Amino acid sequence: MPETLNPASIDDFGRTVVAWQRRHGRHTLPWQNTRDPYRVWLSEVMLQQTQVATVLGYYERFLARWPRVTDLAAASLDEVLAQWAGLGYYSRARNLHACARAVAELHGGAFPATAAGLQTLPGIGRSTAAAIAAFCFGERVAILDGNVKRVLSRVLAFDGDLASSAAEKKLWNHATELLPEQDVDRYTQGLMDLGATVCTARSPDCLLCPVQPLCRGQQAGDPTRYPVKTRKLKRGRRENWWLWLERPGGQLLLRQRPATGVWAGLWTLPMFDDEAGARALLPAARLETLPRIEHALTHFDWVLHTLRAQLPEGPEGLTAQPVGGSWVAREELARYALPAPLKKLIEES
Repeated sequence: MPETLNPASIDDFGRTVVAWQRRHGRHTLPWQNTRDPYRVWLSEVMLQQTQVATVLGYYERFLARWPRVTDLAAASLDEVLAQWAGLGYYSRARNLHACARAVAELHGGAFPATAAGLQTLPGIGRSTAAAIAAFCFGERVAILDGNVKRVLSRVLAFDGDLASSAAEKKLWNHATELLPEQDVDRYTQGLMDLGATVCTARSPDCLLCPVQPLCRGQQAGDPTRYPVKTRKLKRGRRENWWLWLERPGGQLLLRQRPATGVWAGLWTLPMFDDEAGARALLPAARLETLPRIEHALTHFDWVLHTLRAQLPEGPEGLTAQPVGGSWVAREELARYALPAPLKKLIEES
């Protein structure tokens, strides 16, 4: 079976997606109905591996604090990480800040107007660049995010293994072949909307799909077999102990994590590889054991234990700082980028 559609079907596919999006697609998301590349870029970065419902509040708060890309560029990385805290995949926040600075310093505060130019910026890959170029500048260029991969793989019955870069490159070529001559922005939004609302990963609603007559995956009887991706992540498991030290008056000891690795640049309680290491710093102290936290990350499950100690009144309690870091008053915690599990722990304890 050929993997691409014939020319007549290609035209029909593009027109159908555009018409469906106009009538049934999403039109009220806050980053739609704008050609401001800053707003589109911000939404595209936030939506990578994150659901729309989660992104909405973060998007609005970011824009309220930094309404222009030059405002974001002028912020410190710590400020950006603090606003991002809880959204996950923190490398996106670091790339976001670096990209804003590059736009401000190298491009006079204006985003490049082509997908090729946008890809030269930190953290902007091929699909994100194409989305910005299509939505903001009308460039006829294909995107291939997760939703679009799923839709196109099913329509074409594309059985190449997308764990392979060669197969992904081939699907990129097909995505480009399917582009309509006009209305590329609405077509692009239509593919994204189809993947998010109709052609879902586990339960596609084929009866409501406007391109069902063209869908080879559906015709073959099992569209959910596409896309094909055989490489599985091997999940690991980690276990660590936090030491919660609190001074009289409510100051907590925080340490900033290294610039690379998990939670890079965020602030946490001092962390140890085992319980003995945490207890050894305050052998005579009475340590309270808090309920353990089970936190799932992309590559591993993380079990976090917390031992809490209230330091005594007086000079000894005020100067105790056995593992380095910064004493932070509770009312100042909002200024620090805390990982979501720690933020929740502090709020609930």
